[in-house]
Amino acid sequence: MSEESQKNYLDSVVLPGNIVEEVEEVVKRKRLNKEQREKLEQEIKKVYSNSRFEPGEALGIIAAQSISEPATQMTMRTYHFAGSAGVKVTYGLPRLIEIFDAKRSPEIPVMTLYLKSQFNNRDVAKGIAEEMIEKNVEDVIKKVSLNLGENEIILEPQDLKRIGTIAKAIKNSSLKNLSVKERAREISVKVEGDIATKELNKIKEKIMEIYVSGIKGVTNAVVRREGEDWIINTIGSNLEEVMKIKEIDENKSITNDIHEMNRVFGIEATRNTIMNEAMKTMQEQGLDVDIRHIMLVGDIMTWNGAVKSIGRYGVAGSKTSILARAAFEETIKHLVRASVRNEVDNFDGIFENVMIGQVIPSGTGMFDLIAKFEKEETK
Repeated sequence: MSEESQKNYLDSVVLPGNIVEEVEEVVKRKRLNKEQREKLEQEIKKVYSNSRFEPGEALGIIAAQSISEPATQMTMRTYHFAGSAGVKVTYGLPRLIEIFDAKRSPEIPVMTLYLKSQFNNRDVAKGIAEEMIEKNVEDVIKKVSLNLGENEIILEPQDLKRIGTIAKAIKNSSLKNLSVKERAREISVKVEGDIATKELNKIKEKIMEIYVSGIKGVTNAVVRREGEDWIINTIGSNLEEVMKIKEIDENKSITNDIHEMNRVFGIEATRNTIMNEAMKTMQEQGLDVDIRHIMLVGDIMTWNGAVKSIGRYGVAGSKTSILARAAFEETIKHLVRASVRNEVDNFDGIFENVMIGQVIPSGTGMFDLIAKFEKEETK
């Protein structure tokens, strides 16, 4: 296209109102003259026109190809070391599969927690991080011993101030037939009745696993600085309990568990999490994918208010077309079920029309042409 024809084309492009308003703001803020303003508008129109799509374009297939082709270059197993703790967080293709399959729990759940402005300092962040880590009886005792003659387990806490807390946790546990007594420097747990040494050891192991303090599920927490913010990265996720901490900024804190985001913050936050996690995973590998393709996938996975996976039990398995479902996976099951239920395929989509050799309802195929001819006069 020549410069003159390109200029004429760009002059015909009409920008949306919100973009025009943004242009006006930039012009005022930067104090641009008439020539600079025209150049800015031309560049914006060029980007805008390249970003548009034609009516009837198969956006789903374009998005699928635009994500899948770069994804073939991703490593099969990549780990990112989170903070100074050196904890491995899954990235690469396995993480992308986790996101699009909407797995109930990621392999390594991670929270990124921000502090409110008035608490945004290193000491507060460090204190919260230490208190947040889940501690079981095993983590807070110095020594454990068995008195086989009395069927007694004796625990010596690291901190004598926590004797009461540990004893209470054992009393409130699901273990039965235990007599718990607090002493000056130790806790006595006596098992009632006659039991073998092997059984006593089993009870001891169960006592070691009893929850004492912290937030359940959070196994590690690391404090780091990012710009002006002090951030807490955790291994393990329990966003609902974390939101009860008054110092945590609920407007910025997130988890990489999309189902937990849905339970705590709702479906719109879940959509944003799917988009952000997918983009972050691909950018980590140096892959450049237009965010609008990821946005389309995020919309498809969450449009009805629930999180659906891209697969046989989610988006692909809920298509209205029988042939489209059968072409994806479990062919015989879908065909038999459709015949038993007397289902009808209206051939409204692309895949089913390709299968039988019809023109697809996309592009020029989405229109029907009607022509009206005048009758020729007969002599």
